[in-house]
Parts: sequence; structure tokens; C-alpha cells
Amino acid sequence: MRVRDAMTHGIIGVRETATLAEAVETMLRAGISALCIFDERKALVGILSEGDLMRRGELGTERRRPRWLESLLSGGRLAHAYAHEHGRTVAEVMTRDVVTIDEDAPLAEAVDAMIRRRVKRLPVVRGGSVIGVVSRSDLLKRLYVELKRTAKPHSDAEICASVQAEIESRGWAPRASVRVTSKDGEVTLDGAIADERLREGLRVIAENISGVKSVRDKLAWVEPNSGMLLSAEDDPPK
Repeated sequence: MRVRDAMTHGIIGVRETATLAEAVETMLRAGISALCIFDERKALVGILSEGDLMRRGELGTERRRPRWLESLLSGGRLAHAYAHEHGRTVAEVMTRDVVTIDEDAPLAEAVDAMIRRRVKRLPVVRGGSVIGVVSRSDLLKRLYVELKRTAKPHSDAEICASVQAEIESRGWAPRASVRVTSKDGEVTLDGAIADERLREGLRVIAENISGVKSVRDKLAWVEPNSGMLLSAEDDPPK
């Protein structure tokens, strides 16, 4: 999946010369949590998000440091923090180090960037121009669509083959000790596993195969110390 498949097209932004009050009013009217900030040449120069507005002198939420700690910090650093917490224009408060993502980039690349940079959104570019934004909420919307996608009917033979192929593609999955059968879309996992944590992973593999209606866990666990086989919880010994 590509970024263009999940992004929100179109942008809402203001000039870096706008007042902070104007920017906040724009965010509230549009019901958004961040704005793209542009210079006079319409080039992207920053992002103003809710996170930039949490520590404000007007709210009494600016960062308060002990005097001894301030004495250890440089004047420049303290001045920068003061300007950010008391600035009245967008340019004084916005985040300048902006990470963008191309619309044709894999969606996984966007997720990696958001996690690595600890941001909730990325401006999306096409040919150097910003055309939209991909955010965490966009990812949730796309995830919901994929989760609600109706599975196409498949034969039991196709289901078994697909489950087995997915098991074999995962390096952590026990291929030799697990058997897969299916009847009317109900998959049964049978065999033995040496680690209880494998149970959940194998179940999820089967659940994600198109056409599977339910999964029956008949896997036995090999107790490492005694070597005894312990039945699955949903099929206790009689």
C-alpha cells in the first residue's frame, strides 16, 4: 500500500507571518490539530501543531525549571524556549524541522518516519509541492476499511493451501509439527508447539486468510522440562 492510498488530499495552512491567534482560529474552525506553514514563496517551512501550543505563558503551562538548573543551561537555549512559549507569531512557535513523504512512497515508510520522529502526521509531496497530509487518524481510517473488507468465498482446499503457505513463509512458525485442515471455512490447527506464544501467532495467521470463518485450536504444547504433551485450553483432556 502506498501513501496516496491513505492520505488526506488537500491542505490547510497559513503564512509564517500570521499571528498565533489567527492560526489557532484557523485550526479551531477547520477542526484540525495542525497547520502547514508557508513562506511568501509558498514553500513549506514548518508545521504548527497542538503539541507546539501546550506550553504557553497565557495558560500558565510554560516549563518551569529550578534556578540551579537554569544556571547550567545556555542563555541561547533558555531564550529559544521563552520565545516558543511566549511568541505571538506563527514563525516564533512553529516546528521548523519538517519531515515530508512522497505520495508514491510505501505506507510503511511513512509509519517508520512517524514513529522514529515521534510525530503524528507528515506532509505529503508530489514533485516538491505539498498536496496533502498523512496522519495517524488517516491510518486508522484505512485500517478500518481493510478490516471491514468482505472476504471472497474460497474452497477448503484453497484455504488450507493459503494457511500452510503463510505458515511456511514465517521463520518463527513451526512448519513440520502443525497440520491444517478446513471444513466449510472453519480451520483447525492440529499438532504440537514448543512455545505457548506460537499459539496466538498461528491463530492470527489463519484468521487473516481470506475465506476463513473461524479457527479451532487443537494444538498441544510440549512441556519443555518433562516433554509431556498438554492439550489446548479449548480442548481439555477428558
